[in-house]
Amino acid sequence: MSLSREDVQHVASLARLGMDDAEIANMQEQLSSILGHIDVLSELDTDAISPTAQVIALSNVFRADEPGESFTQEQALQNAPASHNGFFAVAAVLGGDEGGSA
Repeated sequence: MSLSREDVQHVASLARLGMDDAEIANMQEQLSSILGHIDVLSELDTDAISPTAQVIALSNVFRADEPGESFTQEQALQNAPASHNGFFAVAAVLGGDEGGSA
């Protein structure tokens, strides 16, 4: 499959990319080559292959969830740059108090 210069300019415009003539020509060649390689896949007979086929076995990689000891509130806050009434104090993100206190 070959892309036209206009196709590349359109995609560049959608992606808000400013490209000069040399870049457009280079991308036209590279993208056409990539699409040509992908086009080869259309020649394969995939009728007998399930759309959800998995080529390698899947296994659960999660460990067992076992409860353990938690930090105390004091341990959790000991390295915090700022705390207030037992909570982490952070600067307001959506307006409000800019001083970082709750």
